[in-house]
Amino acid sequence: MNWIPLTSIAQLDEIAQAASAQIIFKHSTRCPVSSMAKRTVEYNWDELPENKNIYLLDLIQYREISNAIAERWQVAHQSPQVLVLQAENCIYHASHEAINVEDIAKYL
Repeated sequence: MNWIPLTSIAQLDEIAQAASAQIIFKHSTRCPVSSMAKRTVEYNWDELPENKNIYLLDLIQYREISNAIAERWQVAHQSPQVLVLQAENCIYHASHEAINVEDIAKYL
């Protein structure tokens, strides 16, 4: 299991230009609910296709990237939050306890 650190706004262009759906997990390192949601995703990681890019956004360090995501894909900022993006469209998103790997996998 390998998270891809999302550390620059330039990476959002790469995500939007990818041929297949991309996943972003927005995580607050100061929030116990976010930590629990991240552990749930990690525990169920094998339910996702092996070749999928899964980006991890540290909201404490990179809040401006979260703001750019909210503006570009028209999804209000939440924490924790998962988004499945296909080009310029957000095809699925969930936050807090609604984050479920089985649901994410349906959109890949």
